[in-house]
Amino acid sequence: MFAAAHVQTALQLVQAFKGELPFAQYAKAYFSNHKKHGSRDRKQILQLCYCWFRMGQTLPKWPAEQRMLTGLFLCSDVPNALLEALKPEWNEKAGLPLEEKCLLAGFGLHELLIFPWTGKLSEGIDGPAFSQSHLLQPDLFVRIRPGHKNAVINVLETKWLEYKLVGDQSIRLPNGFKVEEHFVVNKQVVIQDLSSQKVGNIFSEIPTAIVTKNPFRIWDACAASGGKSIMAIDSFPNATLTVTDKRTSILHNLSERFRYAGIKNYHRFAVDLAVQEASIPLQDFIIADVPCTGSGTWSRTPEQLLSFDPGTIADYSKLQQKIVSNAVKKLLPGGCLLYITCSVFHEENEDNVAFLLQKFSLQLMKQQIINGVKEHADTMFVALLKKP
Repeated sequence: MFAAAHVQTALQLVQAFKGELPFAQYAKAYFSNHKKHGSRDRKQILQLCYCWFRMGQTLPKWPAEQRMLTGLFLCSDVPNALLEALKPEWNEKAGLPLEEKCLLAGFGLHELLIFPWTGKLSEGIDGPAFSQSHLLQPDLFVRIRPGHKNAVINVLETKWLEYKLVGDQSIRLPNGFKVEEHFVVNKQVVIQDLSSQKVGNIFSEIPTAIVTKNPFRIWDACAASGGKSIMAIDSFPNATLTVTDKRTSILHNLSERFRYAGIKNYHRFAVDLAVQEASIPLQDFIIADVPCTGSGTWSRTPEQLLSFDPGTIADYSKLQQKIVSNAVKKLLPGGCLLYITCSVFHEENEDNVAFLLQKFSLQLMKQQIINGVKEHADTMFVALLKKP
C-alpha cells in the first residue's frame, strides 16, 4: 500500500518539476513542506523519481505509472524491496541482461532512447554503452592526499567499512557513505570523481623544464570549488598558485576549503574571462576547467536527460572559446594550457582544441576522453597544449 502511494507522490514530483534548479534541491524543499514522509519514505520516493529521469527520452507516450515502474526495473541490477512490493514478478529477474529486461517490459532495446544525442559525441565514446550507463548511479570516490594514506586506510579497516582501493590514491565508496563522519575532508581526503582524479595523470606530461622553474606559476582560471587546484598543489607543492572565478561567493567557499587543505600561499580574485583578461603575470601552467553542458556527469543528475536543449552546446562552445582566448594570452612561451570539460560533445571538446591550435598556433601535446562508463564514474575530456 505504501509503495503504491510512493509511486503517486513520485509522479507528482517529476511532473511538477520544471528544471529551474537541481532536482535534489527541488525534492528537499518538497519534503521540508511535507513532513509526513519519513526517512524510508523519502528514500523510496526519490528512488522512483530518479528511475523516471534515468529513462531519458524513452517511451514518452507510455502511461506515466507504467513508465516509472519500467524505469525502476531497468535501473535495478539486483532484487530490492521496492521492486518486490510493486512488481514482484520483475524483482526476481532484476539481474537479467538489459535486452531481456526490455523485452519483459514490453519493448525492444532499440527503443531505449536514454541519450538521443549520440551523433554529437566525442570520438572514442561508445554511444549505446554511454547511453545505457545512465541507468545506474555512478560510485562515490575520494582521493587520498599525500601523507595520509596509512591513516585513511586504517580508519576504513578498523571500522570494517566497505571500500575498494583504485590505484594508489583513489578509493571507491558506497553511495551514501558519510565521508565527513570518518575523515577530515580536504585535509585527509578530497571528494572527487575518479575521472576528475585521472586528470592529474596529465600533469606528468608537462615538460620538466617548466615544472622545475622557480617560481613555477600555476593559474586555475575557472577554479570553482578548487578541486583541480588542490590536486595541482599536491603534485607541485612549491608552485605559486593563482585562482580565479567570476563568482565571488565561489571564491569565498574556495578559501574555506583551502584552509582545511593547508594551502596558504595563493592569490585569488574574481574575473569574468568571457569578457576580459586577468590582470596577472604571465603563467607557466594554466588550468582551464571551463563551464560546459556537464553531459559527462548526467548519470549523477539524470533530470538533465529530460530538460536538455541541444542548442546550448553551441552556446557553451562559444563561451569556452572566449574564456580560453583570454586565458591563453597569459601563458608564457614554453608554458602549458590544460583544457578540461566534463562534456561528451565534440563541439565542446575536439572542436575547441582545433580552434586553439588554429587561432594561437599552440602545439597539441595530448588529448583524450577519460571514459568513466566501465568504472561507474563521470566522463571527461582533457587536452594539454603548449605555447611555442
